[in-house]
Amino acid sequence: MGKYSSIFEPLTVKQMTIPNRIVMTPMGTNFGEQNGEMSFLHINYYEQRAMGGTGLIIVENACVDYPCGSNGTTQLRIDHDNYIPRLYKLVETIHKHNTKIAIQLNHAGASAVEERIGMQPVSASDVPNKKNGAAPRALSKEEILHIVDCYAKAAKRAQIIGFDAVEIHAGHSYLINQFLSPLTNKRTDEFGGSYENRARFARLVLEAVRKEVGAQFPIIVRISADEFLEGGNTLEDTLKLLEYFHAEADIIDVSCGLVDSIQYQIDANYLPDGWRSYMAKAVKEAYAKPVITTGNIRDPKVAEDILERGDADLIGMGRQMIADPSWTNKVHYGKEDTIRKCISCNIGCSGHRIGLNRPIRCSVNPSVNEGEEYRSWKVKKPCNVVVIGGGTAGLEAACTAAEVGCTTFLIEKEDHLGGLSVEISKIPDKKRLRDFPDYLIHRAEKLRNLITFTSTEATPSFVKMLKPDFIINATGSTPLLPPISGLRENIDASGSHVSGILGMIQQIDQYPKDLSGKKVCVVGGGAVGLDVVEFFAKRGAAVSIVEMLPVVGKDLDTVTKVGTYDMLEKHNVQVLTSTALQEVHPDHFVVKRTEQMETLDFDYGFVCLGMRAYSPVMEELKQTFADEDVELFNIGDSVRARRIIDGVAEGRNILNALKQKEFL
Repeated sequence: MGKYSSIFEPLTVKQMTIPNRIVMTPMGTNFGEQNGEMSFLHINYYEQRAMGGTGLIIVENACVDYPCGSNGTTQLRIDHDNYIPRLYKLVETIHKHNTKIAIQLNHAGASAVEERIGMQPVSASDVPNKKNGAAPRALSKEEILHIVDCYAKAAKRAQIIGFDAVEIHAGHSYLINQFLSPLTNKRTDEFGGSYENRARFARLVLEAVRKEVGAQFPIIVRISADEFLEGGNTLEDTLKLLEYFHAEADIIDVSCGLVDSIQYQIDANYLPDGWRSYMAKAVKEAYAKPVITTGNIRDPKVAEDILERGDADLIGMGRQMIADPSWTNKVHYGKEDTIRKCISCNIGCSGHRIGLNRPIRCSVNPSVNEGEEYRSWKVKKPCNVVVIGGGTAGLEAACTAAEVGCTTFLIEKEDHLGGLSVEISKIPDKKRLRDFPDYLIHRAEKLRNLITFTSTEATPSFVKMLKPDFIINATGSTPLLPPISGLRENIDASGSHVSGILGMIQQIDQYPKDLSGKKVCVVGGGAVGLDVVEFFAKRGAAVSIVEMLPVVGKDLDTVTKVGTYDMLEKHNVQVLTSTALQEVHPDHFVVKRTEQMETLDFDYGFVCLGMRAYSPVMEELKQTFADEDVELFNIGDSVRARRIIDGVAEGRNILNALKQKEFL
């Protein structure tokens, strides 16, 4: 407690006393019912985070004016009294754990999708709120005042339900922000133009909410302090705007970014822990009110330093609470080395929900909904599990099996554990990825019934000696090398300037910091190839990327895709799509583009055409154990090269196999 005294100091804001300084910030989940009601699955999700010690939970955005203000297909609603009972159950459940709870009130405006709401979206003006977005309809003054009333009534319902506070969302390209931002507000009436006019809608909302809830009920307002877009609000602009609507706000939740700068709104993995705190500090100094800061905060030392410096009063964590609901308790009880840190990959959370309209999941936490209940289960008879491959999928399988009492053997041919994720994390902008294998390795080390063999080949005879009941093959993947002329002869070869991703990583410390005047050509426009492009583009090289498909980054999550396209434009990367590699030479590639052959010279060339499954012992194992009562499973990239999220989920699925064979 003394080590992190600032984190665990209570904070009283009007009638609400938050037991510590950790806030779970609002994030959409797609866990709600289709009609906008809070589901019991949803309640369980939030209860896990309350049980984990979180001081204040701010529930994801709830619609105040349906359908035109709706955001998403299963968004919560608070625009009618019939949503009160289930939300009351949520609040009652959370309060049992001494956690305070607020709900975010929101109108989507132009962020609404016409096909989902059955009408043209509305906004401050007829300007789309994102590139290539649909044009909304400008609201009339009467409609604006109606929406103000909707916010007030929604806040009153929240108070009746028992929420400890409400948050008014005035950022992230939603309706209030569409009035605040000069990018989307082109009005010429009293709601457009000057700072005062653009802030008028926000002020009316906050004043109406205050009138409904009274003087002692806390109101939080969330802002995009810097929109990080040319022509958008800067921090200095926002400080001026706040002059006109801060009066009724008791806490200011200082976020940033818009839809077209979503890599800052939902922090990209290369942004350091706590990088946004300067914005919170500026708001706090200007208005002397408690502020929340967010921004990739994973390390409790960073959180404590921000609070000690006075940059912020509350530490907001969103994705970290998906990754590890017990972050706060682990810090409080001195178990910070067991924290499962979010790696900011944005695949299972924002990628699932924003990009695919799925419910959220997590790359590093395969039990977003179920929690850690499985750890209380124990096998009812002796069980030996052999896991081949010590990457993230294999480590998750081995740890899970050992945690329920299986005698578990983990075999890894390399002299270290962690697999491909350890290698990729050596790229500077991917260093956060290393947190996950480190967590898994630490978890494995604490399990006495998990025996690890490194620098060991998993031969069938060795595996048989371990008398397995279950064999989990998780041998991962290897770079894909198609039969292209000169590829195998030149890649990572002496005297050649052509490397694959693993070759690039092996010599990553040897590349000059300044590569101005050097040509770099990368073949392959998937995630790995784009990582290589980013590394060299930031060092000043003239970079080209070659991709057979019509676009690069086709399978990237929404956040990474926006950030990647911004990076390509910023560094003037030459993007050659619908272009196929034909020949590989030591200092140039021959490609086919629009039926024409072209030569691309380079100082450094890279071939990153993806990965392929690698399972060298599977067939032998099947033959060896064909006549025995042994279950053999293939998981992760050794089935098909995919993402961490897939392999980790399959690793946890060892529990299902144990149940089916009646070991659990």
